[in-house]
Amino acid sequence: MRVSVIIPTCNRSVWVRRAIRSVTDQQGFEPEVIVVDDGSTDGTAAAVVAEFGDRITVLQTPNRGVAAARNAGVAVSGGEFVAFLDSDDLWLPGKLMAQVAFFVERPNAAICQTQELWIRNGVRVNPCAHHCKPSGDIFLASLGLCLVSPSAVMMHRRLFDSAGGFDPSLPACEDYDLWLRIARTTPIWLIDQPLVIKHGGHADQLSKRFWGMDRFRVAVLSKLLATGGLTETQYQAAAATLCAKCALLARGAQRRGRHAEAVRYRALAAVYGPRSPVTGAVAA
Repeated sequence: MRVSVIIPTCNRSVWVRRAIRSVTDQQGFEPEVIVVDDGSTDGTAAAVVAEFGDRITVLQTPNRGVAAARNAGVAVSGGEFVAFLDSDDLWLPGKLMAQVAFFVERPNAAICQTQELWIRNGVRVNPCAHHCKPSGDIFLASLGLCLVSPSAVMMHRRLFDSAGGFDPSLPACEDYDLWLRIARTTPIWLIDQPLVIKHGGHADQLSKRFWGMDRFRVAVLSKLLATGGLTETQYQAAAATLCAKCALLARGAQRRGRHAEAVRYRALAAVYGPRSPVTGAVAA
């Protein structure tokens, strides 16, 4: 079994070297490590090459965002499985072997993730109850917010390819989008052991750079509903979630005097109300 680890980064020279070390220090299994330098201007590529040499592959690309960077890394990878690590996160010892062992024991499984520890502004925090990670059929539970962490995932390369990879048109919530597309047909399993350190609170996080993350979730849900392929239950739940998020966004836009935006969200909710994907009839 060969595993390719994809680490996208942009202007995080110190952070990414720590992330890479957390992979190269894993015991019992030697993965292919691909660092995708997404248009850094701080000398990231040179610093990474100087420290790790030929133990890793560095792919330099124009700055196109994290989704395109991850896709580019997978495209040049050679592993049967792919794993991801954000450049501000770390793997704990045993993470790689735990997931390799999981797939050996469950050959029909296509994707799994681990639990994680959260560090925000240098302080350990506990996730809220609504961030609790389910296991197996997680589609319905994942509609409200993303319950899969890229840094915790390992998956079959063929599943990534068949799902179409990350959507580079999304500046944020690109992971929410991919996991929903996968979860509609494929169980996403959980190894109930914290094997990732997830850092938060710093200024260049996507959730800090973009306000109103539900804007992107609404775009994802709209695309998912329009694409089709959902069961009746999945469709109704996705539609209800979209309508609820549109209502919140419309109220917020109205308060801020952005009336055209409020109208747009109300119109979108009207299009994707609780209708049947089979008949198109409004549900009773």
